[in-house]
Amino acid sequence: MVQSTQLFIKRFIDIITCSVILVLGFPFLLLLAILIKLSSLGPIFFIQTRIGKNEKPYKIIKFRTMTGRPDKNVKQWTKSDEERITRLGHFMRDFGLDELPQIFNIIIGDMSIVGPRTPLPQQVAELPTHLKKMFQMRPGVLSLATIEGRRSVSMEQRYELHVKYIEKWSLKLDFKILWQSLIVVLRREDAREKPAGE
Repeated sequence: MVQSTQLFIKRFIDIITCSVILVLGFPFLLLLAILIKLSSLGPIFFIQTRIGKNEKPYKIIKFRTMTGRPDKNVKQWTKSDEERITRLGHFMRDFGLDELPQIFNIIIGDMSIVGPRTPLPQQVAELPTHLKKMFQMRPGVLSLATIEGRRSVSMEQRYELHVKYIEKWSLKLDFKILWQSLIVVLRREDAREKPAGE
C-alpha cells in the first residue's frame, strides 16, 4: 500500500513537472528545434523504438544530434569523438538537452523522469532472465547509472544498476538521483557517451 501511494506520487510529480517544463520552456525548445534544422541536414527529432515497462515497445523522442542515420543494428556506445555528431549536437549532449523532447514520452506515460534506461529491441533478446526485472517500472530519462555508471562500466553493469534501482526504489532514491544527476550534468562528466543510437 505504501509503495502504491509512492508510485502514484511519482507519476503525479512526473506529469506536473513535465507540464511546467513544457509550458515555461517552450520558447527554448522551439529555439533548439530551429537551430537543429538550420545547422545540419536531417529531421529535428530522432525517434527510435525502445522497450519499456512490461517489455512493451514504444517510440522514444530526442533531438537529433547526428548527421545521417545510425545503423539500427549497432549495439555499442556512441563515442564522444563520433564523426557524425554535429557541433550543436556535442553542445546538447554535454548538457543533456537532446533528452528534452522525452517530456512528451513522460506526459503520455511511456517514461518517467527517473527509472531504468531503455534498451533497444535487439538487446532485450540477449538479456539474462534476472536482468529483465528492469522492465517492472517505466523507463527513465535519468537513472541510477547516470550517477553510478557513465562510461566507466559495461552495458551489462549498467543493466545491473537498473535492477538495483528496481529493488531499492523509493521516492527518496528518485530525489537523490535527480540531485546528483544535476551535478553530473553541470560537471559535464562523460556527457557525450551514450548508448547506440542516442
